[in-house]
Amino acid sequence: MSNHLRTALQLAAEGLPVLPLRKGKVPFANCRACLYTSCGGRPNMKTPGPCACLAPCHGWAAATTDTSVIVSPAWASAWQGAAAVAYHPGGAGLTVVDCDNADAIAWAREALPATRTVLTTRGEHWLYLGAMPSANGVRPGVDIKSTMSYARWLGSGTGTLAALPDVVRALTAAKPPAPVPVRVPASAGGGDCRHRSPAYLERGIAMAEQRITDACNAIHHTVYRTFLAVLSTHGLCGCLTEDHIARLFTAAQAKGETARHCTDAWTNARTRLGL
Repeated sequence: MSNHLRTALQLAAEGLPVLPLRKGKVPFANCRACLYTSCGGRPNMKTPGPCACLAPCHGWAAATTDTSVIVSPAWASAWQGAAAVAYHPGGAGLTVVDCDNADAIAWAREALPATRTVLTTRGEHWLYLGAMPSANGVRPGVDIKSTMSYARWLGSGTGTLAALPDVVRALTAAKPPAPVPVRVPASAGGGDCRHRSPAYLERGIAMAEQRITDACNAIHHTVYRTFLAVLSTHGLCGCLTEDHIARLFTAAQAKGETARHCTDAWTNARTRLGL
């Protein structure tokens, strides 16, 4: 039994949902049935819930305390190649304030109540009892890892767990950042739409924006399926401009998607259509 698997079993017995991480501190890739979010399941990715796959798919949603899953043949190869163990803080009723540099740590020591802390490669994890929505970049060098997120296990740390304070909850209540300027991942032609008329293209883009805006859950999956629909109709026309793509990316970012997720979804849709 590997050291990572032994650690995972110990953490699971203590109530921490665990998953293996590969090199680079990232989860293992999805299984073939779930490539490009084709499974359409709840873990893609905006509603809490476990992944139903046998293999450790969908990042945080793979985390489990079920020892029969952790030691199963489907997870065996992942543990053999694992570089670290991670856990789902929100699944254990915890929140991790990830302070990534000295300035972030100094802010935490001044603004946050004392709690259990764990040393990381570049900073500290401040752990609190209580779950909340996760968010990156809530302050310079500070991320929140709780529901629908994972944190690397780096030891039990020191200090006594304190209740999640309002000052931490308030960090994710701020106005979302402005959308990142779009860098189009594929050539945009800007020619005439060969299907019908410019009005047909405009109506299609507007409907795609509205579909993303109206989504209440499964945002990641909705964005991908919408990009796929737009590209299946207009991907070969040469009629999509940078402005069209920017409108779609902006709508997705307004729903919480990052610029990287938008680019990945667009690239995956093009790949699926052979563009």
